[in-house]
Amino acid sequence: MALGRAPEPRGVKVATYGDNVTDAFRLDKLTLDHLGSRAGLKWATTPAGVIPAWVADMDFPIAPEIQSALTLRTGHDLGYPHWLDEPACGPLAEAFAERMELRYSWRPDPGHVRSYTDINQALQVLLHIFTEPGDKVALHTPGYYPFLETFVEMDRPLLPIPMIAKGDSWEFDADRLAEDLADGRCRVLLLVNPHNPTGRVFSEAELTALAELAERHDLLVLSDEIHADLTYGDARHIPFATLLPERTVTLTSATKAFNLGGIRCSVTHVGVPAVREALDRQPTHLYGAANLLGVEATVAAWRHGDAWLDEVRAVLDRNRRMVADLLPKGVTYRVPEATYLAWLDFHAVELGDEPAEFVRREAHVRLSSGATFGPGGEGFSRLNFATSGPVLHEMLHRLAAAVAGRTG
Repeated sequence: MALGRAPEPRGVKVATYGDNVTDAFRLDKLTLDHLGSRAGLKWATTPAGVIPAWVADMDFPIAPEIQSALTLRTGHDLGYPHWLDEPACGPLAEAFAERMELRYSWRPDPGHVRSYTDINQALQVLLHIFTEPGDKVALHTPGYYPFLETFVEMDRPLLPIPMIAKGDSWEFDADRLAEDLADGRCRVLLLVNPHNPTGRVFSEAELTALAELAERHDLLVLSDEIHADLTYGDARHIPFATLLPERTVTLTSATKAFNLGGIRCSVTHVGVPAVREALDRQPTHLYGAANLLGVEATVAAWRHGDAWLDEVRAVLDRNRRMVADLLPKGVTYRVPEATYLAWLDFHAVELGDEPAEFVRREAHVRLSSGATFGPGGEGFSRLNFATSGPVLHEMLHRLAAAVAGRTG
């Protein structure tokens, strides 16, 4: 099928959903015609007429403060940066420490920061230097599929921590995890909080239970907190390093909250002395580092982008509720406490283990396959709702019509 522009939403041009939506939601001006011409992975690889809601990129334009920072740098100097040989990439470490203190009352040591192109690279580096083939890695499942792919590629077997649906939310069984850790083969807890794909923000009690297990079983904790700035309502993100500072490596980036997936810049705060020493023994250029424009964009986002982020979070908060209100009967959805990702349960409408394929074929909406998220993902699909209200409305209208046609 040829690539190209998708059709305009049927009869939906401006924001009209819900009592709290006004013209202040200027991001709702985005239409399918405008978005269909984009060159990024999300839209350019999706056939014409199909609305992409799969990969975790937002449809919104980036913050003007980030645009200005990049324009200034490209118009001024693209030579070697003054922090070229610093593992923390100069201003990046300090901007990270400032943001953690401002938003989460945690002041990490900037000297313990290392930079990488993205979190996947950082994870692979850390597993390479700290673990051996055959060592298990514990992860809440379903889980972010590139991490699962890394475990297979590096021969680090998954120790699943199943997420259990309960009421309107998700939980996990800490007692079962304690039993699973008893064989001593697990070396690492990879904590994804807020959780992808369920959108759960773990409570202080849950994180404390994980911290106690990590201490008892001598686990290195790699805490992926990339969605921390995308929480809603009363949900409160707690950096895991505030609970277990000398056993935790924090992995984060501005890419999710500020829609910078292609900028290739992430931060790793290494609170574990032995891991810092191991990293410092590696050849200087073996793993590379974040690039100049990635650092500029990230520093601008963290220091100057919060007005934009507040506007985006307001739209996303509205959108997560729109999904709940407009989903077809039989499709179960627990409103996420964070992220812009909806984890949809299609079991009751009997679309098989790969409902995303049915939705693409019949509704012309492209979702992420739940099966790729590992144990517990079969019969689910992940929907990205980081788009305008009209586009999301059209997406959900198509989904409802397709499911009604299947079940009617």
